[in-house]
Amino acid sequence: MSNKKQSVHTVPSGNGWANKQGGKEISQHRTKGPAEIEGRRHAKQDKTEHVIHKVNGQIGEKNSYGNDPCPPKDKR
Repeated sequence: MSNKKQSVHTVPSGNGWANKQGGKEISQHRTKGPAEIEGRRHAKQDKTEHVIHKVNGQIGEKNSYGNDPCPPKDKR
């Protein structure tokens, strides 16, 4: 089995926002802003993807912090 950490997802949860990694909730927040900040911190720490969802659950943004599955092809 791989040692690769799974992506961190910032998602709407109940009356607020949560960060989840590997299906487990790693933090809970009242608003999206602090949830994004904490999710980014976790993703950077684990060198993985940070997936930020919209209120309706759709993916709104993705950021890679060390494990980009689609790296840029331009190698300038």
